[in-house]
Amino acid sequence: MTGLERTMLFVKGEAVDHPPFHPIIMRWAAKQAGVKYSDFCLDPYAKCMAMSQCASDYGIDWVTVMSDPWAEASAFGIRVDYPEDNLPIDIGGHFQDAAAAATIKKYDVRSNLRCSNRLAEISEFKRLHGKDLFIVGWVEGPVAEYVDLRKASEAAVDFFLDPDSVLMAMDTIVESAMQFITLQIEAGAHCIGIGDAFCSQIGPELYEKFAFARQKLLVDHIHNSGALAKLHICGNTESILPAMISTGADIIDIDHLVPSMADFLPLLRRGQVFSGKADPVSVIQEGTVDKIRRQVAEDFRQAKGRTIISAGCEITPGTSRENMKAFMQAAFETK
Repeated sequence: MTGLERTMLFVKGEAVDHPPFHPIIMRWAAKQAGVKYSDFCLDPYAKCMAMSQCASDYGIDWVTVMSDPWAEASAFGIRVDYPEDNLPIDIGGHFQDAAAAATIKKYDVRSNLRCSNRLAEISEFKRLHGKDLFIVGWVEGPVAEYVDLRKASEAAVDFFLDPDSVLMAMDTIVESAMQFITLQIEAGAHCIGIGDAFCSQIGPELYEKFAFARQKLLVDHIHNSGALAKLHICGNTESILPAMISTGADIIDIDHLVPSMADFLPLLRRGQVFSGKADPVSVIQEGTVDKIRRQVAEDFRQAKGRTIISAGCEITPGTSRENMKAFMQAAFETK
């Protein structure tokens, strides 16, 4: 059974040999493949080589374009620096206030290097793995992207002092994301992930006001374009999980900070699954083989078999090969 078959069947609720194994690997993948992180972010073929090598070596069922949140931000004018072996950092171009952010225009996906690179990555993944691995594209959600354009503290103030301008900016963000989604699916993505990390910091009321309807619009567009949707929000999302599930996303990522998946199982519709939720540091990086095995078993028990095996967020670059193999083996042994 291929990783693509395993994932598609599992999401549909059909029988598989073991649950899909979808660890989020970015800096870890680059390190394992001996690729500078600046190249991982900027060179589509370096990223594809690293992800493909890790998928082969560790029995991973998916490949993704994930590396950093700055692709769309750079298209909107944010200036980004790419250290050779560290995460990219924003260095300028932020909008001075919410009113300025409200004037943003839709960007041209193909004319922006980072966005066009993402299309190239998906095309390369399709060439290499179109029939055997689950290919996942990515867009930033409305809240996370607005934060990228204004910075976190400034954005948080905007939500209260000038919500109308924020909503105008977010509507343009979503319109741009929909075009980007269409092109990624046309390039060969089986699924599009929506990353909206800051949503775990704003509470249910602001999530409903700013995020929910726009995330649902993206999910509906992904479905109407023939792909699956994945929703990723880092942090403790317990208070917004019912709404996250209601977006209709097929795969809902659960961070380790969420106490349990069990209470939310009744909310899942047919064709929806969780993904998670081992702690990438205390369990996957620093845990013993037995601790990793027990955590995977506990996560699967909490979800009554309706979770893809993954950590709650990115596998750290300090995670050893031995622990990653133990994580893989635990996924393979789960029934």
